[in-house]
Parts: sequence; C-alpha cells; structure tokens
Amino acid sequence: MHVQIVLFDGFDPLDAIAPFEVLHAGGTASGGAVSVELVSAEGPREVVSGTGGLSLRATGALDPGRPGVVLVPGGSGRVGDPVDAADFEDDGAQEDAIALRLARVLDTELPVLLKAAIEDARITVATVCGGSLVLAMAGLLQGRHATTHHLGLDLLDATGVHAVRARVVDDGDLITAAGVTSGLDLGLYLLEREVGPQIAHAVEDLFAHERRGTTWRPDGPEPAAF
Repeated sequence: MHVQIVLFDGFDPLDAIAPFEVLHAGGTASGGAVSVELVSAEGPREVVSGTGGLSLRATGALDPGRPGVVLVPGGSGRVGDPVDAADFEDDGAQEDAIALRLARVLDTELPVLLKAAIEDARITVATVCGGSLVLAMAGLLQGRHATTHHLGLDLLDATGVHAVRARVVDDGDLITAAGVTSGLDLGLYLLEREVGPQIAHAVEDLFAHERRGTTWRPDGPEPAAF
C-alpha cells in the first residue's frame, strides 16, 4: 500500500505528520508492505503550514493515478498569522480563517487531481479534520458519508454530505477522520484494513496510543431513537 499525503499552503501539520509516522512505522513492521510520502499538487517544494510558519517539504507531485491511498489533511492557523496577514483586517474567529484557507485550495490544481483520484477504483481517498471539507467544497462528496472536526459538521452537511459524528468513518473508498489527533486513529485503521490487525496492533503499542470509538460504517441495522 502506497500512501500519498497531500500538502497545501496552510495545512495543519499534525493532520499530516500523525498519519505519516503511523504509516511509516507500519511499513517497518510489515517488512515494506506500506510506503508513504509527502506530495503537493505543484510537485517538490517547501509547503508552509498554517501553524507558526512551520513548513514541510513535499518530495513529489501528487499522482492521482497511482494505486493506493491519497490522504488530505485539514488546515490550521489564526487570523493574522504571517501566511494570511494580508487577507484579514481584524482578529476574527479562528474557524473563519481556516474555512477561508481551505476555500483557497479550490483555486489550485488540487481539486482536479483529487477528482481524478476519487474516480479511480484503485485508490482510497482519506482525510483528516478539514480535509473532507476540501473535497466537499469541491463538490466531490455529495451523497457520501463523512466526518470532520466537530466545528465543521454543519458545513459538511450543507454541501450534500451525510455528516457523521464519529472518530473515523469508513465509506468504502472514502475514509474520513474527525479532529486533528484522529489522524493517529486513521493511520492505524488504514493499517488494520489494508495490511492486517497484527501490524496495526504492533504500531498502536509502539505509539502507546489506544484508538477511540467505533469506526462508523454504513452497515447493519439503524439504531432506534434514544
């Protein structure tokens, strides 16, 4: 399983690094059955996150035709951060700044590449936090089940997505995770689903992290109202 983690200007570092470390460890534990890289729509470059000017280097270009997983993080930052200082006139709400930052992604080549990836049956698209909002705002998730940070569930629902309040949601070739630390849970679930539970358990033990909640899937009987 090869995983491409997509970086874009203003991304949330933990959304990208948490699954990267989990999946990299999974590659070691599985004898190379998992590989992971940081990519961008533009190709190799330094990509500035939305957190304190921290940057990571994308080592390649996103290939929407390469079988495996394409993982999209969310955004981070506050109004007035250096990457956005010219775009704001006051100290507005953090979530408004993040929504604007995610909306900017729609003006890049990334939505076109993500559309190609999500239409390829050989590819699973995964997201952490606001990454699902990027796909939703690009019109790529209508009618699908997905989750995001709890502050963005209403926006996700407004785009025609069946928003689910769960830590991880498995909708077949679309797997989404909630708030930023859920990137750890997402990485472990990908290992369990694609490589096997023993590998996932070994990495979970290495990271001293116990996954939270039940992975939601559109299976089984619907619960009665409480």
